[in-house]
Amino acid sequence: MHRPTIVGIAGGTASGKTSISRKVREAIGAEHSTLLELDSYYRDLSDLDFEERSRVNFDHPQSFDFDLLIAHLRMLAAGDSIDTPVYDYVRHNRRFETILSAAKPLIVVEGILVLWHPEVRELLDIKVFVDTPDDLRLLRRIRRDTSERGRSLESVLKQYEDTVRPSHLEWCEPTKVYADVIIPRGGENTVAVDLVRSLLMSRFLA
Repeated sequence: MHRPTIVGIAGGTASGKTSISRKVREAIGAEHSTLLELDSYYRDLSDLDFEERSRVNFDHPQSFDFDLLIAHLRMLAAGDSIDTPVYDYVRHNRRFETILSAAKPLIVVEGILVLWHPEVRELLDIKVFVDTPDDLRLLRRIRRDTSERGRSLESVLKQYEDTVRPSHLEWCEPTKVYADVIIPRGGENTVAVDLVRSLLMSRFLA
């Protein structure tokens, strides 16, 4: 197998990264692609109790195990399978089980700080930043966290004000300069998404 094409998709919380990642994978078929979520690589916080874990700034670069992500990307690039961690958003910690992820022609890795770490950037063939307005991202996060992650509206707003927004401005937004492609308005920008898909198809059909 030839070295996989590795695509990194970054952007702020609830910017539409996941929906775009799915559309990108569809360019060559899910059976020929593997998706890694940066959230899966949150550090193991089993040494902290629940209250301590709930106070962690999960938007800070130190919250992610980039060493493990880099090792896994290199293994996939070499054609090896990996045991991907599984993160529990309700418990704020990794689960005990892992998911076997195989090396496939397309590897998509998505997350808020995918373009932050220099060694991760070096492994990416295509770097995408999803640029969605702050107010829309906040609305989407409120809907997602209250309906899917059991959070109260008050806790979502407090976390957004205390850590999410400041961290976005300090660590996520500046990584836009590393992107090969910037997609304004998220997954609703069908023209930009189609351009990325066309770029991928040209690589795989060449």
